[in-house]
Amino acid sequence: MVDGVIKVVDNYARRLVKYCDVVVFCPETRGYKKEDDARLPYKVVRCSSLPLFNYDYDIPTPVLDPVFETLLIRSGIDLVHIHSPFTVGIAGVLYAKIHNLPLVATLHSQYKQDFEKPLKFKPALNIAMDGIMRVFNACDECWAVNAGIKELYVHEYGLKAPCKVRLNATDHRPVQDREAAARIVNETYGIPADATVFLFVGRINFIKNIDFTVRALAGAKAQGLKNFRMLFVGKGQDEERLADLVRQEGLQEEVVMCGLVSEREMLENLFSRAKLFLFPSLYDANSLVQIEAACQSTPAVFLEGAKTAATVTAGVNGYVSAPDEDSYARLILDIMNRPEEYQRIAEAAHRDLYLNWDDVVREVYGEYENFCKKK
Repeated sequence: MVDGVIKVVDNYARRLVKYCDVVVFCPETRGYKKEDDARLPYKVVRCSSLPLFNYDYDIPTPVLDPVFETLLIRSGIDLVHIHSPFTVGIAGVLYAKIHNLPLVATLHSQYKQDFEKPLKFKPALNIAMDGIMRVFNACDECWAVNAGIKELYVHEYGLKAPCKVRLNATDHRPVQDREAAARIVNETYGIPADATVFLFVGRINFIKNIDFTVRALAGAKAQGLKNFRMLFVGKGQDEERLADLVRQEGLQEEVVMCGLVSEREMLENLFSRAKLFLFPSLYDANSLVQIEAACQSTPAVFLEGAKTAATVTAGVNGYVSAPDEDSYARLILDIMNRPEEYQRIAEAAHRDLYLNWDDVVREVYGEYENFCKKK
């Protein structure tokens, strides 16, 4: 998988190797290749995993992998930073506690949402959440990806460990030749040069509310939105469902399914070409893609109540809609009719929301050093 959490870990590790030795403990996943790990600038230790059918992820099984356990024991690490409260993260917590090491966790996700669908029995949901929070409450400090997620964990999930906001960033750089970038995107995906482009990048999963996007755009088209393309970039379990919905809404000409795009330069071109980044997700905590969009001065359109909109000021550096498709459609039309206001907000998105990983990880390493000194 290439998702936000994995990209965060990768960007941390790539930069931390400039300051210290780094080992990333993670599961084997479908399609991974050992030779790919060997090309990484940091060490990777993988544990066995079991496929989870009908989901995009596998279940890591470190307790069933003696090689993994042995390599963890012999690692000689001085600080543990977990990015998941499940099996691999728990292995890290146990190691840190046994060896009295500093233990940090990043709060990436709204886990209650993840469990509410499969665990419809409330006591089972409560047991699952209690287990997750025991992991996070065992940490010396937790880092929330924005103020909204910190509030959620402290006031709703019952986080007792010290918590601060630590914003995510991106390794993308602003496109220097936007016209050339637009030509590349137009030629690759068959887009007219004068078409308005809207963009989504991420897992093609209805949990991200991408079906909402399609219905809202169908409504905007019915209300007069013309000559536009909606680009969905990514892969996931709902690709066929999305294609069916596009046909049902009569948007076959407007919607382009781009598939997975992993090349950074092409992603930068896509974000640069887009007028708006449409991100009505109520599931995400703080997605990296919204920072990648801001890097190219492409403002995002969120929904009221979305935790991932916590870094945005509506009408200043982004847009926030009421959480219904008609309001979302009308906001898109309103944005198109206010070019001067749009330009101001686009520039502010870059100014206020774009952060680079080099700067963030430099600060992170300083905090790691302080944790180690205290221990």
